Amino acid sequence: MAEGFAKTRGDKVFIFVNTSILILITAMVLYPLILVVSSSFSNPLQVMSGNVWLFPKEFTIQSYQMVFQDSSILIGYRNTLLYTVVGTLINLTMTIAAAYPLSRRDFVGRNLITAMFVFTMFFSGGLIPTYLVVKGLGLVDTFWVMVLPNAVAMYNIIIMRTYMQTSIPPELHEAAYVDGSTNIGVLWRIVLPLSKPILAVMVLFYGVAHWNAFFNALIYLSDRSHFPLQLILREILIQNQLSAQIMADVDSLSDRQMFAEGIKYAVIIVASVPVLIIYPFLQRYFVKGFMVGALKG
Repeated sequence: MAEGFAKTRGDKVFIFVNTSILILITAMVLYPLILVVSSSFSNPLQVMSGNVWLFPKEFTIQSYQMVFQDSSILIGYRNTLLYTVVGTLINLTMTIAAAYPLSRRDFVGRNLITAMFVFTMFFSGGLIPTYLVVKGLGLVDTFWVMVLPNAVAMYNIIIMRTYMQTSIPPELHEAAYVDGSTNIGVLWRIVLPLSKPILAVMVLFYGVAHWNAFFNALIYLSDRSHFPLQLILREILIQNQLSAQIMADVDSLSDRQMFAEGIKYAVIIVASVPVLIIYPFLQRYFVKGFMVGALKG
């Protein structure tokens, strides 16, 4: 509300109700995260007894020490980092290669090609034909099966195409051609430097998708040395399978159950930390890049 105007009774009621709702929603979102963090730093016995509801009880980092002793978790962490970095680079390259020509009004047939791309958003071959294609290409149980089958997302192409189309004036292209630039030169020297917000959004979208990906690994991978971290977490959290390496020094069944409870919370935090670290650096580009790219379409 602009300064200099007196707030009416209705304005004050609206601000109070709006603020109360936002505080309630924020608490609902933050509390599960705070509970998981507190539980990961608490004595597992206190967690199982239900005594941890906000702050850690009997502070300890034993769960984290046991997590980092497990080689399968470290291998999963390494694999997920590689899948995320390599996969995001491939995604960005493919998305730019598709979005840039589709954003050019002088590109003949761009509407037909866009319609064909959009068709794939609503209709696909299904799981079995996709598996047969991936198997026929020899990708099953390899590193590349985690990055190549989802090398590009049509939804993200539309967002980037719309951003380039609406935020970069065609006159800049024409001026570059007058100066003797080529199409690749225009893309590299003009379009990409002016597209930093949407590139940051794409890095966030594709990076988070790769970091959380587990379905392709579940379908195509059987070699544990290629398992991503999310598949290791699934075994620990859902199937309750902890490696013998973690439990080597734990004798009784009750102690194993107690430590398993603490390790679950520690593993969740370990898996979430990279995304929590990178998000604040990309957040300032997120609103501008996403809103300009999506809403003007």
